[in-house]
Formats: sequence, C-alpha cells, structure tokens
Amino acid sequence: MLPSNESPQQQEQQEQQEQQKAAAQRYRAAAAERKEIEAQLAAGVRYPDTPERIASRANRLLERGGIPPTAAVESVRAEALDTPETLERVIGLTKDLQPWSFLPRGARAAATVARISILRGGLERPHGTGFLVSPRLMLTNHHVLPDPETARRCFLEFNAQVTIDNAPDAAIRFTFDPDAFFTADRHLDYALVAVVPAADGALAGEKFGWNRLSIQQGKLVQNEPVNVIGHPMGRFKEIALRDNALVQRLDDFLHYRTDTEPGNSGSPVFNDQWEVVALHHMGVPNTDSQGRILRKDGRPWRNGIDSDDTVDYVSNEGARTSSILKHLAALPLDSGRRALLAEMGPESGLRQDAVAGPAETPVAPLAPLAPHAPVAPAVAPARTPTPAPQEAATTPAPAGSLVGLKAPVNAFGGARHLVFLHGRSQQGKVPEVLRRGWTGGLNHGLTRAGLRTVDPEHVWFPYYGDRIIEAIGQHEALPASYADAPAVAALEAFAARSEHGTYEQLVMEAAVLAGMPPNGQEAAENIGSTLVGSLQGALGWLAAKTDVDALAIATVFRDVDAYLNNPAVRDAVLERVSAEIPREGELVLVTHSLGTVVGMDLIANRLPAGMKVTLLVTAGSPLGMNAVTSRLIPPGTERPAVVGEWVNAWCPTDAVAIGCPLEPVWGKLTEEHAVVNASDRAHHIEEYLAHPEVATAIDTFLARPAN
Repeated sequence: MLPSNESPQQQEQQEQQEQQKAAAQRYRAAAAERKEIEAQLAAGVRYPDTPERIASRANRLLERGGIPPTAAVESVRAEALDTPETLERVIGLTKDLQPWSFLPRGARAAATVARISILRGGLERPHGTGFLVSPRLMLTNHHVLPDPETARRCFLEFNAQVTIDNAPDAAIRFTFDPDAFFTADRHLDYALVAVVPAADGALAGEKFGWNRLSIQQGKLVQNEPVNVIGHPMGRFKEIALRDNALVQRLDDFLHYRTDTEPGNSGSPVFNDQWEVVALHHMGVPNTDSQGRILRKDGRPWRNGIDSDDTVDYVSNEGARTSSILKHLAALPLDSGRRALLAEMGPESGLRQDAVAGPAETPVAPLAPLAPHAPVAPAVAPARTPTPAPQEAATTPAPAGSLVGLKAPVNAFGGARHLVFLHGRSQQGKVPEVLRRGWTGGLNHGLTRAGLRTVDPEHVWFPYYGDRIIEAIGQHEALPASYADAPAVAALEAFAARSEHGTYEQLVMEAAVLAGMPPNGQEAAENIGSTLVGSLQGALGWLAAKTDVDALAIATVFRDVDAYLNNPAVRDAVLERVSAEIPREGELVLVTHSLGTVVGMDLIANRLPAGMKVTLLVTAGSPLGMNAVTSRLIPPGTERPAVVGEWVNAWCPTDAVAIGCPLEPVWGKLTEEHAVVNASDRAHHIEEYLAHPEVATAIDTFLARPAN
C-alpha cells in the first residue's frame, strides 16, 4: 500500500516508477532471447519467430483479407518455395504493400481513441489516452485510472485532433461511469471503465465506433510493424507509423520499437490490419546492474531532479490483448457486468455462455457495485414482441425462443417506421444486441455525415435467425465437425443436398460474374487449398477475388439455396418477418445479405394492404444474380410498385454482392454506391451502414414528412 499521506500526484509518480522498474526487469530478464532474435535478424531472417506463429499469422492474413489472395499467388508462383518460405513471403507482402483501405481503416480506428484529462486543483490537465472496446467500455492503463474515484474526476475527449485542413476539430466530451463498470489490474496495467451515454442517449461506441478485441492468435509476429495512436504530452491526436516493429513477445507483454511520449499511456497498439495487439503503457528504461534507471548520458536518473526526457528508453512495452482478455474472463462478475463484457464481441472470448479459462495473472478485486447503478440483468427475454431494453438477453437462447423487437408507436413521428431486416447466420444471437450493432453502424455513418443519430429503441427488428435454422433442419445445417474441415468438404455436402441444382448454379454464376475464365482452370490456384473440378474451382476463384474465406462463401450460398428452393423454409421465414413488422404506415426498410431476398419477397407477397416502402435499402445483396431473381415470387426483375425509392450499397470484395451493381439488372435506382469495406468485414452490415453516403440516404427519408 502507498503511504496515505502522499498526494495523488506523488502516488501516481510512485506507481509509474514501480511500473517502469518492473518493465525494465522484464526487459533485462529477456536479454538472452532478445540477443538471439537480433542475431537472426542480422543473419537475414526476416521474421525470427516460431514456425507455428508464422503459420498462424499467414493463415490469419489470408483468411481475413489482410492481403489480396491474388497478390499472394503471384508472390509465390514465380519460384519454388518450401512452406516456411511461402508463409514468410505472404507476411512480407504486408510490409511492402498496403491496400488503399489501409488509410480509411486507420482513420476509423483513430476515431475510437480519446484524450483523458483530469480535474486537479480547479484545472483540467491532460492525463492519458483511452480507446473504446465496446459500445460503452473504454480501455486505458491502471496507472491512468487506478480506482473509481480517479475515474470520477476525469473526462474524455473524442476528436481532440486537427482536421484534414489542419484546423482544430470540435472535441466531444464524455464522462466515465465507474459505478456501472470498473475493474483494473496493476500487473497488466489496464483499467476497463464504462462511459456515460451522451445527452441524447447515444453511446460513445455508437458515435465513434469501437475496436473488436480478439483473443485469437496470429495477429503479429516478431519484426512486423506496429502502429500507435494516442495523445503524447496531451497534444492533439497523433499516430506513430514509421520505423516501428515488434521486438519481442513475453508472456503477458510485447516489447516494440516506436516513438511514444508521456500521454500515450493507454493508447492502442495496432498491427497493419488495424487489429489491437496490445495496450501501450510505458517506455522501458535502461537500467544498471543495481536496477537504477539510467539517463541518456549513462548516469543514474535522479527522481525529482531530472526530467523524463533525459531517461534512456530502450524499448516500449504494452500488455498483450490476449492476456487482458483472459484476465477479464476469469473475473468474478455479476450478470449485469458480464453482459457489458459480452458486448465486446464473439472473438473476445467473453460471451456469457463461454467457460472462463484460467487467468495468467492474479485477479484484481472488482469495485463494489453502487446500489443505484443501472446495470441490465443478463436474462433471456420473455416471449413478447416488445421486450424492454434492460431486459434484453446477451446469451444465446434455445432455438426458436427469441423474437423480434418493436419500436414505440411514436418513433419518427409515428407515420414512418425504420425496419432492419437481417441476413444469414444470426441463429442463437440476441435481437437486442443485433439491433444495437446495426444502429451503431448507422450512427457511425450519421456522425461522419454530421447528422443526428438514431435511438436503437426506435428501430423495428424482425428476427428469423433461429426460425430459418429450425426450418432448414439440423441435417441441413452445417455440422460442428465441419468447422475445421476444408471448405471443399462443405461445398460438396451442400451441393449434394440441393435438390434442384440451385446451389451449384449460384456458386458458378457468382464466379463467372467475378470474372472466372470459362474453363475455370485458373481458379484452382489458391494458396493452402486443393480445390479441383468446376464447382470447387469456382469457389476458389470467389475466395481469391473477394478476399473472403471459402468456407464462409460456401455457407452463404447454402442458406440462399435453402430459402429459395424449400417452400417450408421460405414460408417459415416470411411468416415470422411479416408478423414482426408494422401493420400500417410507411417503411424505411434496410435489408442485408439474404435479408434483401427475403425483403423482396415480403414486399411482393406479405406486405399489409395499403402500406408503402418509402425507401428500400439493400446492402451486400445477391439480387443481381439470375439464380436468385428467377426464383423470387413472382420471378423476374420488375421493381415492386410499392417501393418508392431504392438505394443499393455493395462492396467489390463482398462475395455475396458479386451480382452487383443492381442497376443493369433492375433498372435505374435512386442511388447505388460502391463502397470500400474492411477486408475482413467486407460483408458486415455495420461496415455498409457506417459509410456517410448510405447513412445520409436513410436520414433523408426518415426526415421527410409522411405522405
């Protein structure tokens, strides 16, 4: 315990010095391994890491679109390479070449970063950096926010930066809500704190986005570049991009070379795909044999006399993302706080139904929950179409038990309704969480366009995710054993189950639209696969052209095939959706993926009499494919008369939107936008809605007076 008679500033300085000494001790203890790494680098080894980690990294890059598969093919086809050389060549592409999306994705990541300031002595002083990891949770350092009391004296500023014209941006303030959630760990030097919603009720993550933390391996190997975004010395937001690299990986920490300064504490450390790999917490000082911190001139650093910029820093250190997530998974949380953690996403390993693994560091005590804190209980929603937001579940419920969500009758004036219609693979997911994710993406786009945001509770969200799986039947669903199997196995199984051959037609037509040569032979050249034959070749071509995992593509077309060709599946889906949409008024209908097909059938066959679709938005749609349009009810491409305006958004690397643009098939639309989504999220609805042009179109029609 620190002496109680010390001032808060003295306590902070003492803790930082203890953290520095611990970091320096870790650095010295790893000297032998670091020398071996340096020797390998000097000998020309580009990535001095284990074969397993190199393979994991290369696979993640290929599976998540970190590099275009076509570029990977070209890089290794010219010469004979063994497997290790091939994988290193794949990783090397990310250092030599970045896709255009590197810049806008970096800007999106930067939007999640905020400057933390503290009220001290009546003055506001820069204190550190933090970044959003869920719609309402911010991650920073323990030494920045060591306890709830400190968090209450702090505030955070988003957009504390200069604009593209080098003028100061308009910073937006939020405050912390440690009563709702606060936990911190001294060893890993992290603090995770809830953020109070804005005055209009919008969550910080809905306005600025958040970083999806992943507990999975393969995000970085030694000597790969890293990027740090933060507020050094409390200045406007800055990014360290050049001459940065991972130097060494420890059990719980990463050591990396980059330019950071005080104030960067709590900054996210990204790889070149803008995945968070570590939480930056401090520079590692050089020390002598007695453990004393050294100055740049080699003399011992004197506390209270020498300034921080005289310290001889030899590296930077950050806590590994995976270590923080494992620590969080082992915390003794109540259901409300566990629900908040679950919002960090499936890759975090913090789902409420997940079994927590052992923590690698001692678990810090959780701050007691204040009696008045409004934390939502994690219970499954009742069988009612209008569950209150605080009663929404975040844990998967048995198939068929989840229902859609209605909006208040007076939302958007009461005469016009905003309806989100989801796509495939939503079974077992909670409608409230899905609706919040869709709204978060839309609000990101609205904020970027300078428009007012939307309250998630004002959105209708019909839910058929469980119903379609029930109707398809377990024998038709993808078996769990396929999860780690080659995509070709799933492809063959799905094709064999397609009674009318529609599945093969879908895959082949998509590949042809994606530019596959008529004989399809070039499609067989796909790294890490042995795809042969026309159908497998088509799948390989799609994977290479769209940067999307082949198994994901195979499963997408399985669901489309099942919906189009099985009357029982179609009726079950349409019955569920039609029962969970408004019965009167005008619709702004936003559809995605398979939901665009369901939406077209709904409009043509199940829309209540007298209702009109003021605006139809299709995103990531397969409605440009003949295999789809020929099986609509009625078949063909005649635009429904009840559709007033139609806006379509498609991404060239989205395997489901291969049939886009839609105008050549359906005729003139109101708007059609080709957008650039993140490579590993090319088909995600949140990506589509976050584009200002898409969000603006929705806002325009929501704001119009109803007819």
